[in-house]
Amino acid sequence: MEISWSDFEKVEMRVGTIVEVNDFPKARKPAYQLVIDFGTDIGLKKSSAQITRRYTREELLNRQVVAVVNFPKKQIANFMSECLVVGAVGDEGDVVLLAPDFKVENGQRIA
Repeated sequence: MEISWSDFEKVEMRVGTIVEVNDFPKARKPAYQLVIDFGTDIGLKKSSAQITRRYTREELLNRQVVAVVNFPKKQIANFMSECLVVGAVGDEGDVVLLAPDFKVENGQRIA
């Protein structure tokens, strides 16, 4: 299905730095609870991410990621997810996170 340029412009993807990583034992599938800093304009947002197969908590802390920040909040078990971290999804459901090659300012928009 094709989308228009104006449809794409509605998706607000930003770079943020993971500042907190917690286990999420109440999730249906193994996941982490993340707190991501998107800079002064957007601030901190929480996300649930099923990325435990490739990443440890220590590897994620202070890592920059790309996330969609303008989706509505979503209740996942007892946690409210406020953004969607994006990555490439393999055949077995393992996720490789998308991130900038170089450190950039938190909150920069993806275009």
